[in-house]
Amino acid sequence: MLQKLIQHRFLFEELVKRDFKKKYKRTVLGMGWSLLSPLLLLLVMKIIFTQFFGRDTPHYTIYIFCGNLIFTYFSESTKSGMKSLMENSKVFTKVTVPKYLFLLSKNVQTFISFLLTLVIFFIFVAFDDLAFTWKFVCLLYPICCLVLFNIGMGLILSAMYVFFRDIQYLYDVFTRLLMYLSAIFYTIDRYSPQARNLFLLNPIYLFIRYFRKIVIEATVPTIWFHLLMAADVVIALGLGCFMYKKYNTKFLYYV
Repeated sequence: MLQKLIQHRFLFEELVKRDFKKKYKRTVLGMGWSLLSPLLLLLVMKIIFTQFFGRDTPHYTIYIFCGNLIFTYFSESTKSGMKSLMENSKVFTKVTVPKYLFLLSKNVQTFISFLLTLVIFFIFVAFDDLAFTWKFVCLLYPICCLVLFNIGMGLILSAMYVFFRDIQYLYDVFTRLLMYLSAIFYTIDRYSPQARNLFLLNPIYLFIRYFRKIVIEATVPTIWFHLLMAADVVIALGLGCFMYKKYNTKFLYYV
């Protein structure tokens, strides 16, 4: 895979440039929307939910920023990746290129937007008087896992979208439900231990929880927490690669 990526490096770079230009075409702020959009959403969530959930939650702004940061990256990456094959069908039906290049280009674009927002996040952390410790280095682990998880989910969704166009509407409903199940703006302390354990079945909650433990609680999650996160990545990435390998030739007949 890496060898083919290097071999088609020029095409990959052009795809990334095209995706950026297409996303911000005819906008006044351009890439500024990558920073402004999550900040506006954060402001709305803080105003609405502070009175209901944030009164007794320490560093509530950072708390919801963690959730919003992770979930927005996941949602944008997978939704754009879902249509990556269909949007580039005119290319791979005429030229023999690895089809996952189109998905990876979408992920690079959303990852850059995520990194820009991450810088703003750290500025908010500094203003909220939270200490920057060596434990912040551990954030590289959930970030890397999240990138791979998004790629895996993108592979699955883009393959399914080729055969079933209805998946885009179902996925919109799914992501909306997932947002409410990821404890972005509320805490799970009031739930029973059994109910709290059910949240661990949600991979997005794991990523959000990891960020909060490092940034707000200044503690490193346990080994089993790391292993559970890695298992989610392996399952998503493995299933996505399997689907691309199995249906690689069939994609040509359905686009």
